Amino acid sequence: MRRIILASSSPRRKEILTKGNIDFTVVKSDYKEESFKFYKESFIKKNSLYKALDVADRIDYPAIVIGADTMVILDSVCLLKPADFSEAFFMLKNLSGKTHKVITSVSLVNSATKQTLTETCSTLVTFRELDDDEIQNYLHTYKPLDKAGSYGIQDFITIDKANNPPKNSFIQKIDGDYYNVVGISIEQLKNMLKRFD
Repeated sequence: MRRIILASSSPRRKEILTKGNIDFTVVKSDYKEESFKFYKESFIKKNSLYKALDVADRIDYPAIVIGADTMVILDSVCLLKPADFSEAFFMLKNLSGKTHKVITSVSLVNSATKQTLTETCSTLVTFRELDDDEIQNYLHTYKPLDKAGSYGIQDFITIDKANNPPKNSFIQKIDGDYYNVVGISIEQLKNMLKRFD
């Protein structure tokens, strides 16, 4: 049986792989991902691939290494992890009443052969109109400064409510894979692993 390594210490990605019944271990990548102001597919693919390659180069046993990178994009601009509370507030204010994209790139690397496979998955997320107090309350409660776009979708809805978000949720509508917004599409990952031999 193939060993599978997740090149990430993200608790959200670990939880998704566990829910998907994938047997894996974590080896954190030391690759410092590049940040970009404007989205290009080649940029996000480079980040996920280099994360996986970094781990594949450091281990001394055959394994399939998974690297991933998620970007939140509004009108071609990448909304990165906020530097502070005010930047997070500004991001959420910009997302209010609009539809944005969440794109995750997933890379597989065979540590023995260095064979690679990289694919992206895109989900559209629409926010309802938000008032300032709601945004501030969310930021004080959840402190999402470690998340691209300054929010975590799991703070508002679970997978079973993805098609019908509650009225008080920031999320009005999702078009695409819920888990892709959380951090990695388990359906896409399983499909990639099947094809990666």
